[in-house]
Amino acid sequence: MSAPHQKNRAEIRPFEVTNKLVFSIALPMTLAFLTTPLLGLVDVAVVGQLGSAALLGGLAISVIIFDLIFGTFNFLRSATTGLVAQSFGRGDEMEQQATFWRSSAIAIVLGIVLIIFQNAILTLGLVVMDASANVSDAATRYFDIRILSAPATLMNYAVLGYVLGQGKGRLGLFLQLVLYVTNIALSIFLGLNLGWGLEGVAWATVIAEYFGVLIGLVVVVSKFLPEAKPSFLRIIDGQEFRKLMSLNGDIMIRSFALVTAFAWFTRQGGQFGDQTLAANAILINFVMIAGYFLDGIATAAEQLAGRSIGANYKPAFIKAIKLTVIWSFILAGVLFVFFWIFGNVLIDIITTEEDVRRIAKTYYLWAALIAFTGVVAFQMDGVYIGATWSQDMRNMMLLSLAVFIISSLILATYWENHGLWVALNIFMGIRGISLTMILPRKIKSAYQNVA
Repeated sequence: MSAPHQKNRAEIRPFEVTNKLVFSIALPMTLAFLTTPLLGLVDVAVVGQLGSAALLGGLAISVIIFDLIFGTFNFLRSATTGLVAQSFGRGDEMEQQATFWRSSAIAIVLGIVLIIFQNAILTLGLVVMDASANVSDAATRYFDIRILSAPATLMNYAVLGYVLGQGKGRLGLFLQLVLYVTNIALSIFLGLNLGWGLEGVAWATVIAEYFGVLIGLVVVVSKFLPEAKPSFLRIIDGQEFRKLMSLNGDIMIRSFALVTAFAWFTRQGGQFGDQTLAANAILINFVMIAGYFLDGIATAAEQLAGRSIGANYKPAFIKAIKLTVIWSFILAGVLFVFFWIFGNVLIDIITTEEDVRRIAKTYYLWAALIAFTGVVAFQMDGVYIGATWSQDMRNMMLLSLAVFIISSLILATYWENHGLWVALNIFMGIRGISLTMILPRKIKSAYQNVA
């Protein structure tokens, strides 16, 4: 049964998808997302200056645990973007605000729960990662501080999801810059200038997350239309909450599987020694840069796909897919060339440990190749998130994860770390291929009542 406040799904609200519209979202968000791996590079560089592979490995292990945690709950950003974009396409301002408050409430509750269970989470994470004693000690020191940022981190997901759902790329850029520039500055100041080292990097993240959510709330709430303010009963509407939670559940499983793949990669790399673990940690930042660089276009695909579904306008959906695919491949080529030329320079900047430098330079082209093997996966993720086709995303991700684990066990046996990197490239490729194969069926189903 439809909620009484929802508009007629059969209503068609045409709009034109152009390169200008795509880049009004993609360009600022590409710049915004690039600050995320930049933060990772700065954190690794700060700890790398301490000259200890164990500290660098500890940071890598702890960051992977947080990626598992926060990546799993990234559905708060994705689900909010998709639902707000669809409400935007229907012209339903009140439901956009209601979706934001629902996501915010979930974020705060989940953040508090994570802090309550922090000891269990850390213990399980260290057991799974199977790191050496020195690496585990460093990871614990970082984790115990950064976990305090959980409520703010998840709340920032809801804020960003709302902004992106409305297609406000420049506002999203502003909020991300506030968050990450603050974090980077504090990491350098606390970690190096004050000599707090690993703990300083962790405290920098905590402070920046709370400052970022404060600014985000002030900016977002101030732009709400007073006449479209939802009632408390609408915000807690049972059907809408169930819809959000169902969507969140599928995306949570998908996100957990994705981060599990990177955790598995890190763990398997650790079997080849602390230096290889540290080298892979550096190169994973290259992979993250590729992801965030391409995520700008994927974000445009999210908003435009969701808006098209909400507007019930198939031509806009098809045009959004075509334009975002073309630009994704162009950007992937640019990124690959950049890593090919400057990869060795970046490695030297990040760490002073000679053995780690040497090992990283042996494998860095595998990391650069992911810009190509993962390009369709990034773009298709955007389409499926915007359209809220969460079950299919979940299923294809689980399939890809299974292929990755099996291929990594086989290939690493024969080619060690080279084989592990080949398996990661296979994983990214399978994700994109599988989602593309079922896309025609999903489009036909979504617009079956449209001429």
